[in-house]
Amino acid sequence: MADTPSSSSVPAPPEVDAASIAAVAAPPEEMTLVVKWRGQEQTVRMVGDDTLGELKLRICEATGVLPKRQTLLYPKLMLKDIDDSTLLSSIPFKPNGKISMIGTVEEEIFVGQEDDPELLDDFDFEQNEDTPIKDKDVYKQKLKRRASQYKIKLLNPCRQGKKLLVLDIDYTLFDHKSPAENPKELMRPYLHQFLAAAYTKYDIMIWSATSMKWVELKMEQLGVLGNPDYKITALMDHLAMITVQSENQSRKKTFDCKPLGVIWAQFPEYYNEKNTIMFDDLRRNFVMNPQNGLVIKPFRKAHSNRDNDKELVKLTHYLLSIGDLEDLSKLDHGKWESFIDDSAKRRRRS
Repeated sequence: MADTPSSSSVPAPPEVDAASIAAVAAPPEEMTLVVKWRGQEQTVRMVGDDTLGELKLRICEATGVLPKRQTLLYPKLMLKDIDDSTLLSSIPFKPNGKISMIGTVEEEIFVGQEDDPELLDDFDFEQNEDTPIKDKDVYKQKLKRRASQYKIKLLNPCRQGKKLLVLDIDYTLFDHKSPAENPKELMRPYLHQFLAAAYTKYDIMIWSATSMKWVELKMEQLGVLGNPDYKITALMDHLAMITVQSENQSRKKTFDCKPLGVIWAQFPEYYNEKNTIMFDDLRRNFVMNPQNGLVIKPFRKAHSNRDNDKELVKLTHYLLSIGDLEDLSKLDHGKWESFIDDSAKRRRRS
């Protein structure tokens, strides 16, 4: 008969706070809301740790009304006075509660390029804030949900063995505020040469913080879609973004960013953190993947700067110089200009 171990030889199980385990293990509470607009009802499913701003994004997805055009009405609540960063769990919505919306889709108010949705300038975002944001579980869960909700529509097939270049539009490829008779007057110099050269080693996706209507319109006006010298793999809009909050205690700010994980989750056999690079004039858009972001010099005042802006020429050299490297995430893209200078020196010595 086997010996029975004495109670003194068996360590007592650690005391466990059941409530703490439940709080960690329990998924965010799911919420179902009904949005009534123009006599029709749309069901929107959210979770408690989504924000009011993210609810507006989902409403936009269902109705086509941009968040800035939405006025939301709910009995006994002044939603217009509630900040977009507020968690839905802290707003006393009832299950299947009905929200009335007043709003107009862009097609009904479109008057021309000058009505392009405004983008806020970048605020003073410190680089050491990147890590605590990207590593927070709440934002990882938001990314996971966004990747499952937002379906990227391919314009052209992904190509095996190619790296991925993700490009912003406004102030990156295009001066979207200066007046012009023809949008091509506001196109960044050397845009088509840059895209054609990049296409030899990279698939190209365009990701803007505006609506898909504006993304398609701008790319068509600039002659990017259907160009014979390169192909665009996909277009993405603001609905693929997630809302996060700056970690700086003295000036917390809530803002949307572009998590590349939305792309990586949908095309894992083609793209990942090692073979992706993203250009944007706003560094805050990189907070979920700072190792993959390159801050491009903004292109503004196109008429006076058009003859002097050589940013895309230099960045073409950089992309081609790193195009055969195994892991782009190990590079410090903030020092890209030094990289191409060093590459040129090495070529002259060889």
